[in-house]
Amino acid sequence: MNNQPKPFKGIHHVTAITSSSPKIYDFYTTILGMRLVKKNVNQDDVSTYHLYFGDDRGNPGTAMTFFDFKGIPAHVKGTNDISRTSFRVPSDESLEYWVKRFNHFKVNHQRIKEQFGKKVLYFEDFDKQQYALFSDENNQGIQSGEPWHKGVVPNEFGITGLGPVFLRVAQKELMDQLLVQIMGMRLSQTEGNLTLYEMGEGGNGASIIVEFDNQLPIARQGFGGVHHVAFRVEDKKHLDEWQNFFNSLKLPNSGFVERFYFKSVYIRLYPNILFELATDGPGFIDDEETYENLGETLTLPPHLRHRRDFIEAQLPEFDTVRSNKVFKKEYFN
Repeated sequence: MNNQPKPFKGIHHVTAITSSSPKIYDFYTTILGMRLVKKNVNQDDVSTYHLYFGDDRGNPGTAMTFFDFKGIPAHVKGTNDISRTSFRVPSDESLEYWVKRFNHFKVNHQRIKEQFGKKVLYFEDFDKQQYALFSDENNQGIQSGEPWHKGVVPNEFGITGLGPVFLRVAQKELMDQLLVQIMGMRLSQTEGNLTLYEMGEGGNGASIIVEFDNQLPIARQGFGGVHHVAFRVEDKKHLDEWQNFFNSLKLPNSGFVERFYFKSVYIRLYPNILFELATDGPGFIDDEETYENLGETLTLPPHLRHRRDFIEAQLPEFDTVRSNKVFKKEYFN
């Protein structure tokens, strides 16, 4: 479309749902070696944690985030769903390390395989949330982040950011039309029932993989599933251009939403699947935390700080202090 703004830069973050904030914190820090960069609250439901795990500094394109809605049932897998989140690791050799690591920690995983010319390792967490690790060895495209330098995973094998996000859909042609004509992505490759779309500079950090399946029942949201995926825009101006574009097409959207750590617009173009556009800045290092102590205390955006006592009373406290600890890098034979 002629008035379509410049493309998204890549994946910004993925937000999922967990059955337990303490357990997902343990899984991400002690097994995946990712850094908790914000211990926050769901800004629309302050009885719910919002935890952000990312690279060493919480750079854009590296954050996997979690809500822990009270009383929510388990996710029911199916079609019309954000079905799998992936992370980037530096090399094919890294995947061999992760097989040993997953075996050591008894993490359920599949064998290493190849998809779209990249080595890939599928795995899941205690909620059966679906993940993959993508090797950057043969990757070209948007730059990744950096591993959590003080974490337990050796830097040369560590997770550096988000990789392709998988969508499973019953209406292949509709999703293709939405991703290309509305969201400005480009169809890159097809393998069997999987189609790879890229945005911006492309590569692992700027890809969506669509799986066509019209036989499964419709997925139902719950813990162990993904809530939404966010795409990177440069700044508020870039975000406004996309919002104006959606409005020009009379596509319902949230309008501008101030999240403090980034600025957002939400849009649901396809049934059951929520997209967000989020700015690269200002980021997670803010007036409440320094680089050294990211994620160690409950932080709140300015508009919620006057309610801190009430909010803290809603949330069960758990220890996320790491700056006073030394983690040994773990290797496996």
